[in-house]
Amino acid sequence: LYAVHRTESTEQNEATDINKLCDSVPDDLAKIIREYPEIFPDDLPSGLPPERPQDHKIELEPDAQPTVRTQWRLTQPELQELRNQLDYLLAKGFIRPSISPFAAPILFTPKKDGGLRMCTDYRALNRVTIKSRYPIPRMDELIDNLRGARYFLKIDLRGGYHQIRVFADDCHKTAFRTRYGSYEYTVMPFGLTNAPSTFQLTMNGVFRDLLDKCVIIYLDDILIYSKTREQHLKDLEAVFQRLQQHRLITKGSKCEFLKQELEFLGHVISTEGIRIDPKKLRAIQEWKPPTDLQQLQSFLGFVNYMRRFISNMAGLTGPLTDLLQKGTFYEWEEKQQAAFEALKKLLMSPPVLRIADPERPFEVITDASDIAVGAVLMQDFGNGLQPIAYESQKMQSAERNYPVHDKEMLAIVHAFKIWRCYLIGADVTVRTDHKSLQYLRAQPNLNPQQIRWLDYLESNFTYKITYKKGANNIALSRPSAQLVAVLVAQSNPLLNVYYLRSGIDRIWVPSYRLLRELLIQEVHDSNLSGHFGVDKTLKALQWFYYWPDMVTDVQRYVAACPICQRIKSSHQRPTGLLQPLEPPQRPWQHVTIDFVTGLPAGPSGNDAVLVVVDRLTKMAHFAPCRTTITAEETAACSSRPSFAYTGYQQQSLAIEIRSSRQNSGRTHGLDTARGNNSHPLIILKRTARRKGQIKRWSS
Repeated sequence: LYAVHRTESTEQNEATDINKLCDSVPDDLAKIIREYPEIFPDDLPSGLPPERPQDHKIELEPDAQPTVRTQWRLTQPELQELRNQLDYLLAKGFIRPSISPFAAPILFTPKKDGGLRMCTDYRALNRVTIKSRYPIPRMDELIDNLRGARYFLKIDLRGGYHQIRVFADDCHKTAFRTRYGSYEYTVMPFGLTNAPSTFQLTMNGVFRDLLDKCVIIYLDDILIYSKTREQHLKDLEAVFQRLQQHRLITKGSKCEFLKQELEFLGHVISTEGIRIDPKKLRAIQEWKPPTDLQQLQSFLGFVNYMRRFISNMAGLTGPLTDLLQKGTFYEWEEKQQAAFEALKKLLMSPPVLRIADPERPFEVITDASDIAVGAVLMQDFGNGLQPIAYESQKMQSAERNYPVHDKEMLAIVHAFKIWRCYLIGADVTVRTDHKSLQYLRAQPNLNPQQIRWLDYLESNFTYKITYKKGANNIALSRPSAQLVAVLVAQSNPLLNVYYLRSGIDRIWVPSYRLLRELLIQEVHDSNLSGHFGVDKTLKALQWFYYWPDMVTDVQRYVAACPICQRIKSSHQRPTGLLQPLEPPQRPWQHVTIDFVTGLPAGPSGNDAVLVVVDRLTKMAHFAPCRTTITAEETAACSSRPSFAYTGYQQQSLAIEIRSSRQNSGRTHGLDTARGNNSHPLIILKRTARRKGQIKRWSS
């Protein structure tokens, strides 16, 4: 919005003596610096910079009128600084008196050292300027070029924009008014909407054949990188030659030479990888909760700049971004405060990210929750998998209605789209906690959405999908379980509940199966726990958390723990013999018996039916009886003429008894009633799965 004049008279106090600069660097580097004194002056030279094809032009929209803004009143210290600034800029030839119909106001902002910085408000002019579409490079693309580099050098251009001319026919459009008259720029001022594009265009033209080989440029920040010290000195000399050839001036006091770790674009670059600049971390630590929408947008913009370092960023910022939705009343509640503190906590200890190596295979770990999808890109550099970047995105309202299978697949597709520049042509292994996705290519029935996703993956990438147990997979792509528990519990106002037990605040964990399993896993499986039993695991878990049926969940988890099953001895009573019955050799050698009860009584008082089924032929016989039938009567019923040919006494019987009263009345003494020639009786209580044949008749 504003033009900031960085070439004030105070810059003369920051002048760098080339001899002092050479004394602070090794001799071989100092020798190169002394060969190019023209690019290390104490100040910008007077006069205009050379004409270049990239001189800044200001093209206005059709029918645009000259923009005029009223000048604000200034204080006496500001007026004194204004006179100093005007004298300096006029002496350098960077401004000249103007009678232009354009007029922008000026204002002053305080500097860190207590001085004043003069700014020009070009907002009105920017609104009617045709915007340039020349691209500013992406930070992640620039950093990827540093792969394998061990030596770095950063060059800062003195005055930056003031080393580029304004096109002669457009100088009048930069006019600004003061108490001492109107002036217009002859060099490119700060604050014009297309100034960054013009500057980047100029730098790219100067270093075109060196870009991405040994030089990366972001506006006025020039970074030279090399793999060896000898090559680094050669690259440095090539850059100095270009600067001298194009009459570009550097600020020696801000240049950093022969570094193996330095700050660049808000990150610390080193041989190990990249991490967030500690200066920015201090700013995060001191950040106060936003009190309005504008402050919230500022915080989210700052955090989003570092999303590459944060896993599940979209999920964590969900309660905050909800406040940005149109028509939403800004109300800062406990769930927003929890998300705010959680983000600050994660940003205070960010990981070191490695720079991707296209010669190595990639591993993509994906996961999906109810509100967001996330992924982490990893590579093995010889010391195990290390993160390259994190990615997450909040789901659209329609995507939240997807089934779990589609949400997990959406996470994979999103990861491949974001990291397409890395993954095309590389060997990729995808790890997911949704087991069915590993058979995605073999699934015969896919809906149109799944077909489109699969077609995109198959036509662009070489990949394989593997299954990784959910808890282990989530640990790599999500924050700690305690943090997730707080955020998930507070993401819904209905779940924002806390319980007080014995003077201890315990978090009420919502009905989210994977989350609860993850909490139990941390208590039961961690190195400090040692796979405790149900009681100790439950006690440790109840100290911090609560949810209904916690005892049942812990019992189920401990009983299914594979390590406990292998290592711990069993203290259960011996189980009974439950084996499949041998197939009969001939008809009516082995039968099953059941009773159908609860029927209305007939004229003879019978209110039940005795069902006898041959296990071999599946033939069934029915005999009326009473519910109060005894063992002796059951034996007699089996001896009636209608059953005489069955050979009832030849083999054991399988009988299901439905109640204890029927059990005592029908089975006790049945062996005696059948006679000594019968085989032993097998009684199966409540085991319908062993009596499917007869249950088909008696049900």
